[in-house]
Amino acid sequence: MIKPFQEAAPVLKKLIEAGYEAYFVGGSVRDYLLQRPISDVDIATSATPAEVKRVFHKTADVGIEHGTVLVFHNKKTYEITTFRSEAEYEDFRRPKEVSFIRSLKEDLQRRDFTMNAIAMTAEGKLIDPFEGQKSIKGKMIRTVGIAEERFGEDALRMMRAVRFVSQLSFVIDKGTFDALKKNGKLLLKIAVERKSAEFEKLLKGRNRQNALALLVDSEIYSFLPGLAGKEDDLNKLSEFACGDLTLNEMWALLLFCIKEEASSFLKEWKLPTRQIKEIQSLLFFFTKRLDREFDLMDLYTAGKEQIISAYRLFETVSGIRDQDAVNMLQEAYEALPIKNRSELRISGNLLMEWFQKPGGPWVKEMIEMAEWAVLKGHLKNNTEEIRGWLKKCNQS
Repeated sequence: MIKPFQEAAPVLKKLIEAGYEAYFVGGSVRDYLLQRPISDVDIATSATPAEVKRVFHKTADVGIEHGTVLVFHNKKTYEITTFRSEAEYEDFRRPKEVSFIRSLKEDLQRRDFTMNAIAMTAEGKLIDPFEGQKSIKGKMIRTVGIAEERFGEDALRMMRAVRFVSQLSFVIDKGTFDALKKNGKLLLKIAVERKSAEFEKLLKGRNRQNALALLVDSEIYSFLPGLAGKEDDLNKLSEFACGDLTLNEMWALLLFCIKEEASSFLKEWKLPTRQIKEIQSLLFFFTKRLDREFDLMDLYTAGKEQIISAYRLFETVSGIRDQDAVNMLQEAYEALPIKNRSELRISGNLLMEWFQKPGGPWVKEMIEMAEWAVLKGHLKNNTEEIRGWLKKCNQS
């Protein structure tokens, strides 16, 4: 058994020694079977939250109304959730009522997909009542039970299904796909933040091209922010070879394809302000490169990471891959005499002192003049040299 499970096994054993059942469950078991990296392990138990808290000395209530207790063990934290069944759902997202039960099978039965409904003992024995291993071997995404019922309980599961296509390179079985296509409108009931989190995971997945095509084929794209009526644009996006692009690069490429105003579109997705600004800047330099080569001011204004990122987008859209051009951009950036304005050896205070004038627009204009002269190599980044040059410019 691999390290994350080995480290967590004593937690299971402590619950078992206290007379309860305890298992590893969910995504960690799935990823273990797929030989994918595992960060966190989730634990399910027959013990109620109160019983879990009696077994362990250090705990925190993180979702106790849904049966989850955070346990601190050996400098690590583990979420332990009581076996539960769920009553009728409300808002197509949350169960109205959660009942704690003692049956592992009933607990697994409420989960979304068969590949996520596998439990594992501390010794590595698998409990798989819904043939999740078969789904994993066949690279198939299918719901536990009737797909339409699972999506009616929690509409976000539809986004999760397509996201797993991107992350795992699985396919969605016919019954699950048909339910996706029929129930996509339920996504309108889901908070944008939750849809955004799933969509970003989709955009980062290795198989995102197929996942994007699936958004169109299933028609659920129509119920995502700003994408209604963008079928052709999404198809265009899915055709680009974008395997090595970052998340922000994918957002910029999406905006390029759908031709929407960046700020309002990204705000509709509830992205953080800082991320929106980064994507806007990336889109600006990428579209600029489609018109012409980058110049010194582009390199200086964008910075190395942003300019290389914009060039990767240019390569993706143009189909031209040129590592020499990337190397030249990096070398040109490193050769810049200054990398940002803070490195310029003058300041607004110095200018006001030199020219005995109060501040105003002229200060910014002179700093920009000196900045450009230094970048072009017409002037060394030396305080006295800049002062003399600006004095001459002021006299003329």
